Amino acid sequence: MRRFLALPLAVLLSLTLANHASAETHHKKKKSKAKVVKLDTVGEYAHFANWKEVIPFIDMMVEQHGFERQALEAVLNKARLLDSAVQLIKPAPPGKPKNWQLYRARFVEPQRIKAGVGFWNTYADALARAEARYGVPADIIVGIIGVETIYGRNTGDFRVMDTLTTLAFAYPETPNRSARMNMFRSELEQTLLYARESHIDPFSLNGSYAGAVGLPQFMPSNLRKYAVDFDGDGQIDLRNSAVDAIGSVAHFLSEHGWQNAAPTAYPVKVSLTDAEGRAPWNAFIGQGLQAKFRLDELRSGGITPQGEVQADIPYGLVDLQNGAEATEYWLGAANFFTITQYNRSYFYAMSVIDLAQAVKSAREK
Repeated sequence: MRRFLALPLAVLLSLTLANHASAETHHKKKKSKAKVVKLDTVGEYAHFANWKEVIPFIDMMVEQHGFERQALEAVLNKARLLDSAVQLIKPAPPGKPKNWQLYRARFVEPQRIKAGVGFWNTYADALARAEARYGVPADIIVGIIGVETIYGRNTGDFRVMDTLTTLAFAYPETPNRSARMNMFRSELEQTLLYARESHIDPFSLNGSYAGAVGLPQFMPSNLRKYAVDFDGDGQIDLRNSAVDAIGSVAHFLSEHGWQNAAPTAYPVKVSLTDAEGRAPWNAFIGQGLQAKFRLDELRSGGITPQGEVQADIPYGLVDLQNGAEATEYWLGAANFFTITQYNRSYFYAMSVIDLAQAVKSAREK
């Protein structure tokens, strides 16, 4: 089954601030500004190196990676416990229906489109070079960076060492707590390795509440694997070099299977029921983040493309729920599911595609 992960940083923070506004303002006839709540990005010292859960992590870093124990303990004791990161990482309350149109409206809107045109115009040469080298269209690269951070406007004010140490060892009580803590411990490991390799202070890295860094919001593991020096200055800097960010996004998508000149998604309609009252198309829902069905299989299940569709490639059925309104259905090609490797969400992938197209169209006018 697919998972809908956290929203990109800029949107999640805006929603968090809005949720802190007094409920009474909703009922007032006169409009008033919502109280802005400043998130705690500082936290408090927790002496993590003394925590029993942290000691095995230190042992591993010493034995596997050759870190000096006392020096590593000193580093971890500089990390601060961030309750704000714990609160932000908690899953949304159950029961609220997903709404694709509301989600889309946060990203495909005039200001972000305008910023995307400006970004594309400024970095047209780098985008063209990335497209030529990696086969990823410029508009898709622009779409991802726009959705993630509004082209670098919201890259996060949290120290990555604070957020990752907090979430690695003080993750909130959830059903998947153990798996999530293991993931954040791995990202903490990658952060320390990256800092050592890059000869930087690990506390100099700022990012999101979950530890993502720079214009493209790469987690440290992806930073080590996929970030590239695309501006040729001898260093990789996703925080200050838009050109490095452009090349890194293209490299990430290329390494995750992007197919040059292939489609992303096509709109479809589904038959509610067949002659016997069944809905065979339901069998194609929730089948993982991959395109694996032939077009004739999908057609036989009551799925009808709305227009011309490339017939010789596999697809997956994508459902975009709209709350109480009708669900939208799309055929996702392999490139659609490549975008979900960036964020495992149908909503995310489609918002990238739609923003990409909107910026491209605005730029061509």
